[in-house]
Amino acid sequence: MKTFEFRHATSVDDAVAGAAAGGTYFAGGTNLLDLMKGGVAQPTALVDLRRLGLTDITPTDEGGVFVGAGASNSAVANHRLIRSQYPVVSHAILSGATTQLRNMATAGGNLLQRTRCPYFMQTTFTSCNKRIPGSGCAARGGFHREHAVFGASEECVATHPSDMAVALAILDAVVHVQGPDGRRVVPIDGFFALPGDTPDVDNTLRPAELILGIELPPSRFADHSWYLKVRDRHSYAFALVSVAAGLAMEDGVIASAALALGGVAPKPWRLHAAEAALVGRPADEAAFHAAAALAMDGADPLPQNEFKVDLGRHAVVRALTRAAAVE
Repeated sequence: MKTFEFRHATSVDDAVAGAAAGGTYFAGGTNLLDLMKGGVAQPTALVDLRRLGLTDITPTDEGGVFVGAGASNSAVANHRLIRSQYPVVSHAILSGATTQLRNMATAGGNLLQRTRCPYFMQTTFTSCNKRIPGSGCAARGGFHREHAVFGASEECVATHPSDMAVALAILDAVVHVQGPDGRRVVPIDGFFALPGDTPDVDNTLRPAELILGIELPPSRFADHSWYLKVRDRHSYAFALVSVAAGLAMEDGVIASAALALGGVAPKPWRLHAAEAALVGRPADEAAFHAAAALAMDGADPLPQNEFKVDLGRHAVVRALTRAAAVE
């Protein structure tokens, strides 16, 4: 690991100034330290955020919840407001990693995870446009079973690994950030960047911007939501396909719906056409299969991950069935 400086930020402004001077934000470190140990990330200075008090989870005046960026994943998943109003977030977090990692990882850091593509994570591979822009994408001609079927480009076919972000996508969460130019808010759908011809850019944060927290609007899906994660093994594995499903129902009829896929794209992948197909229909198997038939439209799989198209349709049906059945 490369030698680096380490200092504790004393305020948000101090942290932003440290990052503007070339530092890298450090909170839980569950992803960053792995990248540093492997030589993928080589920061010259770390700006520790753990003394800034960004850990509160509080109700908002609008009836939603604000989750501080420094709150641990365990704290978010087990908080009474999240469990009662946004259970899909709790489901998603608890399906990821181990208890020990969830105790360390933070809500803000969860959004900033880098891809787990082996060609990115291992510096012995010299062809990775995300790690070395212009070097090529080894996954396209190599191992790509776990890679994207939506939103990829010729430059990169990696997926985003966050489970929590997929749940946040169906809730239309908003990310609050602060940088050298002040504060702003970023809708979760506009937070992640597709690779295009700049695969090394994961999100739309500006230089030195710090995530302050995540705002959840008033819940529409407290009564009927589910997060389904399909993976090779039950424990500590990233999703092959995951589905966040939310339904608002009136007398057994779907009044509104939200669906997002994980494990299939460089960002949480909203299924707007499938959502629209559910509205006004009874919450039954026929409606769920109709939505699933639309869910994978536009998929562009590679030879090793063609199975994700069929798997995605089945996963949508199963997630909707579980969401509708929740009481």
